[in-house]
Amino acid sequence: MKIVFMGTPDFAVASLDALLQAEFDVVAVVTAADKPAGRGQKLSESAVKKYAVAKGIPVLQPLKLKDPAFIEDLKAFKADLQVVVAFRMLPEVVWNMPPKGTINLHASLLPQYRGAAPINHVIINGEKESGVTTFFLKHEIDTGDIIFSDSVAITDDESAGSLHDKLMDLGAHLLVRTVKAIEANDYNEVPQPASDELKMAPKIFKEFCKIDWNQPSQTVYNHIRGLSPYPTAFTTFNDKALKIFGAVLEEKEPGISAGAFLTDGKTFLKFAAKDGFLKVTDIQYEGKKRMLIEEFLRGMRL
Repeated sequence: MKIVFMGTPDFAVASLDALLQAEFDVVAVVTAADKPAGRGQKLSESAVKKYAVAKGIPVLQPLKLKDPAFIEDLKAFKADLQVVVAFRMLPEVVWNMPPKGTINLHASLLPQYRGAAPINHVIINGEKESGVTTFFLKHEIDTGDIIFSDSVAITDDESAGSLHDKLMDLGAHLLVRTVKAIEANDYNEVPQPASDELKMAPKIFKEFCKIDWNQPSQTVYNHIRGLSPYPTAFTTFNDKALKIFGAVLEEKEPGISAGAFLTDGKTFLKFAAKDGFLKVTDIQYEGKKRMLIEEFLRGMRL
């Protein structure tokens, strides 16, 4: 069975590696075009491209997925199945091409948390469980028939970064199981239930990352965890942006206005929320490197 793999970030590399380890025939990889990055604006390759090149797998990097030249190149690989992990939305001419269809690995327990940022939103919303789902692509994004899913508990101090790594590994295993089932024609497709009460996971923009200290302390804590390490929650501190990667929840009445802070100038800095404190532990002040709070306070006059 010939497979074309489509993906871009590190999350997708684990799945591609798992397919190769399971000795599937990945005949080509489709990934994002190289992009300028850093101060020197040198072209940066996606994590999937770097891995594919190292393994000698042909790489396609279309700017437009409906480009006739790309469509012809893709057809030439005569894939039986296409596998999508952390890529962009595909046009029907692409996802409908292989005889066995196109499957997607999504980092949530579908139908909940459809969208671009499921790992972030599931923590922001205070969920206790997440997971991964494989499904067949169709017109509406993340709505195709489910093949398999697997779940994992979310700990009270889970960050988006740690959940990302859990789901990356869990998803790679689930994907191999899914492809084996498709190869053996031994699976049942389950339609996703329709509901008006589904929680969504839309793309996150900068304004969403700004902390609202008037919210309950648990809500703020979830917000910080769900955006760490990227794109990162932030607040304004001495008229500059302060990114907060880590914090400890102190559930006691603050006695000061929301957004105000307390510090001993040496070991702690904590901000008041509506009903408690968030003691920040891992931060990045505008114009500075990321550092632990003790290091920050040593070089800061408050």
